[in-house]
Amino acid sequence: MTTQTAAQALVAQLHANGVRHVFTVPGESFLPVLDALHDSGITVTTCRHEGGAAMMAEAVGKVTGKPGICIVTRGPGATNASAGVHVAQQDSSPMILFVGQIERGQRDREAFQELDYRAAFGPQAKWATEIEDPARVPEYVSRAFHMATAGRPGPVVMALPKDVLKEPCPGPLAKPWQSVEAAPGSEEMERLAGLLAGAERPLLILGGSRWTDAACADIRTFADRFDLPVATSFRRLSLFDPLHPAYAGDLGLGVNPRLAQRAARADLVILLGGRLGEIPSQGYTLLDIPNPAQRLVHIHAGAEEIGRVYVPDLAINASPVRAAAALARLPAPDRVPWAGETRAAHSDYRAWSDAATPQPGPVNLGTVMLHLREALPEDAILCNGAGNYAAWIHRFCRFRHLHGHVAPTSGSMGYGLPAAVAMQRLHPEHVVVCVAGDGDFLMTGQEFATAVQYGLPIICIVCDNGSYGTIRMHQERDFPTRVSATDLRNPDFAAYARAFGGIGFTVERDADFPAALAAARSGNAPAIIHLKIATDAISPGRTLEQIRTEALKQR
Repeated sequence: MTTQTAAQALVAQLHANGVRHVFTVPGESFLPVLDALHDSGITVTTCRHEGGAAMMAEAVGKVTGKPGICIVTRGPGATNASAGVHVAQQDSSPMILFVGQIERGQRDREAFQELDYRAAFGPQAKWATEIEDPARVPEYVSRAFHMATAGRPGPVVMALPKDVLKEPCPGPLAKPWQSVEAAPGSEEMERLAGLLAGAERPLLILGGSRWTDAACADIRTFADRFDLPVATSFRRLSLFDPLHPAYAGDLGLGVNPRLAQRAARADLVILLGGRLGEIPSQGYTLLDIPNPAQRLVHIHAGAEEIGRVYVPDLAINASPVRAAAALARLPAPDRVPWAGETRAAHSDYRAWSDAATPQPGPVNLGTVMLHLREALPEDAILCNGAGNYAAWIHRFCRFRHLHGHVAPTSGSMGYGLPAAVAMQRLHPEHVVVCVAGDGDFLMTGQEFATAVQYGLPIICIVCDNGSYGTIRMHQERDFPTRVSATDLRNPDFAAYARAFGGIGFTVERDADFPAALAAARSGNAPAIIHLKIATDAISPGRTLEQIRTEALKQR
């Protein structure tokens, strides 16, 4: 019997752990792994840039709860991929980045593309390591799966020396990875019930990762029985049905002022799954640090995250799955003094998101989002990166199933297109839409070629305002009339799509968008819809001119 090589053992271990997709840019440093993947049954997606490949893997980890897998070459391949590693870290997504490495005998000579991956990735990964003994491949890969998914999930980076991959790995494979779900104790749930019994203005905030359909259903049961207002954290909109009468909106960028006020004056905040970082806390202003004025119940799968910023009145180390199930079983109260607040919270959300706000220019992004809301099937998946255009998504789109929205809490530009490619690979039966800004799209725009190569009929809506709009907005606030380094000269994005072998449409009026979307959906090919948007239309509520005028008045 022929002994398997370390590369073959690695791929077999991936397969045994349920991996069905790998995203890569090929490199000679890991050719034995590519060869082992050839007939492994694992689908390999060849990408055009390591940053795109890593973001695809992160997106898979985000929506499946299982580590997304990316394999890149040494040196620049790894540093290019670091953008996706950072997304995985800030978004609490399980991911494993395998990196080809120089041969062991060439270390410390600054050999071609040599890099110390433990040092380079240690601060932004849960674990950064290098396999030096081929016999330990099963052990290391198994640990990577457990590490990436345990507690607060995150990325693992593992370097693979070129010579190690060719050597024999005689040992057996490790048993498949298992998810560990920490559960709250009965005493903790009794204390939580007591806090609810004494509350007048409670608010439940949902965030973080490790959610499942069952956990979301349990939270709806809890909200129904307690008539409790529920808010979602930044870019976690799909955790709760927006049409549920308890939904209060999302605590993100461009937050509804009424929701921010409601969170600030709550007397009990139950934070489940999330960390309440800078964006959802509105710049760390909703809760005092370290001791919130509100009573705080913090429920998190990672014990190290509890008390990291806010000292809670009740700390519960539990995953969303186990915590939601326990909350659904809590005895309902005899009276709910906050019922009126819950109805008002949902009414405020509906008033905030039902109708588009007036905008300068012939294309109103609010109108476009409202049409998407009505025209796309309920199980469609919308992906986006970063930019002011996303404020319209947060405000007007409604995601009624878990992971209907895939976007980076890290605010990484260029994320939407790779995520859309990954989602279409994962779910070929779903409609997948990428919404991107003009600067945002071109950071990973080459991955449109990946969509064409694999026949993935994603629809990219590129919002072109000829500017790095978010930076321009801050620039006008801090240095009004002194525009610098934020103007963009863009290509014809519809022609860009056709050049790659896709289909393209240009929209210069609201009225033209429905026909363009219908044509893109029926085209059965990757598509780009190029929206021409006025630069002045910088947010749903304010224009650049208004921001500039206010800044000048304050001087």
